[in-house]
Amino acid sequence: MTAVSSDMRFHVGGQGSRTDTPELDAGALLDAAREQVEPLLRAAVDGLADPLRRMAGYHFGWWDVEGRPTGSTLGKGLRAAVTFASARAWGADAAVAAPAAAAVELLHNFTLIHDDVMDGDHLRRGRATVWRVWGISDAVLLGDALHALSTRVLIGSPDHVVVRAVALLASTALDLCAGQHFDCACEQGGAVDVADYLLMASGKTGALLGAACALGGLYAGADDATVAALETYGRETGVAFQIVDDLLGIWGDAAITGKTSGNDLARRKRTLPIVAALESDHPAAAELAGLYFDDRVLSKADLARVAELVEKAGGMTAARQLAEQHRLAAMAALPSFIDVSELSILGSSAIDRNR
Repeated sequence: MTAVSSDMRFHVGGQGSRTDTPELDAGALLDAAREQVEPLLRAAVDGLADPLRRMAGYHFGWWDVEGRPTGSTLGKGLRAAVTFASARAWGADAAVAAPAAAAVELLHNFTLIHDDVMDGDHLRRGRATVWRVWGISDAVLLGDALHALSTRVLIGSPDHVVVRAVALLASTALDLCAGQHFDCACEQGGAVDVADYLLMASGKTGALLGAACALGGLYAGADDATVAALETYGRETGVAFQIVDDLLGIWGDAAITGKTSGNDLARRKRTLPIVAALESDHPAAAELAGLYFDDRVLSKADLARVAELVEKAGGMTAARQLAEQHRLAAMAALPSFIDVSELSILGSSAIDRNR
């Protein structure tokens, strides 16, 4: 299977899709968000009993299987970054949204651990997944523990936001579960079209980014209309993010993504590039359907051929175009009277990336 080079990103945007220095600016925003939220995450994880505490620290990358520090940090930190950016968009100090940023990162990592179990993924951030080290039962329990922690870190927030914040987080968890159910169903036969896929992505990935942005606005004291607009921005950005994840799942470099290359194809999952290619009128779509819906195990040569056919049938191009459409829809949702600069940079970085 063809992988992207180490410096290649999925550039899907057109005019105005990025600032003059998006990588530098986005990197600074993500680094700052990770630095600000990590102490809260470590404090929350320290409240767990061992071995859950050690498993959590391993998952976040802070230490190895034995609990020895690694000097590494958690993942991208995009959800924390958009939480802080949403607070600053209203003119507030980002620090006011720190509990919300920690909550969304904990909820996100709960989904990652459970996703790895359901998808059978062996790698996460370049290391063995939690279930591969400690087994499925402990991985499920750790995911449940992080879910509980995501609510606990909100306790102690100001009275005027805590109830709404907890309610929003709970609703988001329900959306995530519904979206993940739909995502799993995409591997079990039945018709899936582009509209179905976008509905799934809105729940599985869009819901949490939407909640992150809404919480940032809520903690900053934004009015209800602005909080709703921020939620829409986050949800649309999340859909774009998921589409790019699907592209990387086929054409990404495993050494950079830290995930097993071609796993989605091997499981015959209907990701967006696949769905769009199958819906096309290109002759390659028929051969793709024959390979993809055959019951036999796909060889490495088969997987490479599937990737080639998806590209020939327009699946890569369609996915890139849809990602950009949702990025633009995200920006269009934001009111003109708030400072959207950081959100614009982060939205572009969500789709212009190689991991």
